[in-house]
Amino acid sequence: MRDRLSNSTPQPLDQPLDQPLDQPFEISNLCHCLEGSVLVVDDNPTNLSVLVNLLKDVGMRVLVATDGESAIEQTKYVKPDLILLDVMMPGIDGFETCQRLKANPGTVKIPIIFMTALSETVDKVRGLSLGAVDYVTKPFEHEEVLVRIRTHLTIAKQCQTIEAQNLDLQTEISDRKRAEECLTIFLHAVSHDLRNPVTGLIMVLDNLAKTANSEGNILLPKTIVERMRQSGERQLALINSLLESHVNDIHGIIIHPQPVAISEIIQAAIADIQPLLDKEETEIDCQIPSDLPLVFADTTHIYRVFENLIANAIKHNPPNLKLTISAQLNPENMLLCTVADNGIGMNNEQSERLFDLYAQGKMPNTLNRRSLSLGLGLYICRQIVQAHGGAIGVTSQISAGSKFWFTLPIKRIEGRRFAPSLNS
Repeated sequence: MRDRLSNSTPQPLDQPLDQPLDQPFEISNLCHCLEGSVLVVDDNPTNLSVLVNLLKDVGMRVLVATDGESAIEQTKYVKPDLILLDVMMPGIDGFETCQRLKANPGTVKIPIIFMTALSETVDKVRGLSLGAVDYVTKPFEHEEVLVRIRTHLTIAKQCQTIEAQNLDLQTEISDRKRAEECLTIFLHAVSHDLRNPVTGLIMVLDNLAKTANSEGNILLPKTIVERMRQSGERQLALINSLLESHVNDIHGIIIHPQPVAISEIIQAAIADIQPLLDKEETEIDCQIPSDLPLVFADTTHIYRVFENLIANAIKHNPPNLKLTISAQLNPENMLLCTVADNGIGMNNEQSERLFDLYAQGKMPNTLNRRSLSLGLGLYICRQIVQAHGGAIGVTSQISAGSKFWFTLPIKRIEGRRFAPSLNS
């Protein structure tokens, strides 16, 4: 018996075959082994049997449907790698079946090859325009079917690979953008939190320079030297803390809580910013009860919170400001700390967005612009307080001042890392 695949006269699948259906087809090495699953949709049992044997012989998994409706139903449960779809079928024809499959997000990417006895170009164009990737015309050569299947399975896998690579690339780009944003925040945080203590140190040195005698010598009281040393130690601790947060968690706050008296942290923050308080003629009233329990907090970071809140009040209010700093236990057994001023106040919109990243830069002309700050300080305060397990907020009224508040635990919290998103 002659090899059917090499016969120059194609034999249609819907005509009687000259060899048993269960006898393996002789396929060239080009398509001797294919991987994947194919859904064959045809209402002709003979065609189905021939195609099932043909595809199984080359190692493919074969699913069968005898009409368009059952084919669509099958794809709800099993997604084939490719669909061989007959055009002329009872019920919904191949064109409508293809249209429905391509309208479904779950099956839109499955390649469809039409099997058709229609020879008119308009029919072929219609099928391709509905989303089919190819067609084979009946009667067709078996090897042609396999070659077309192999081609479109390869194309589909390449498309999946490209989509996965694009997704990985988009993720990498997003990660790099986030890293750049985090680096920007880190650099701004360093410059922001060091600006006030360094400014205070410069003001102290300027005042000392004015006390020089005729020989240019300055008598430096030991208390001033001690204050300058303590300020330098706090600045060094702050630098180390910022570097630790950046290295260990590119966008996070690492805290190392220890039992500490809140009054000590407040006094340190006031001491470092005292020259600025004197310059702006700011009065501070500390209302800290002596019997408060110790808080478990990271001294360096909570120092940053008080320093930022005090400096923020000075920057955005006229001189001669009065600040009231208090601390007390709230009903939740947390330490409630407040920094209140009698300044110009804010409206509700400003208060709601005040702790967002760069909030002041997004609200031009809504705050006192005595400072060029972008609003990073209050964002940092929120990150620090939340890392401690507390909350932070503000109440304010126009011309009635503002009261910033935050809570800290008095029970021990293990060292923890807090890394909220940029949009938190």
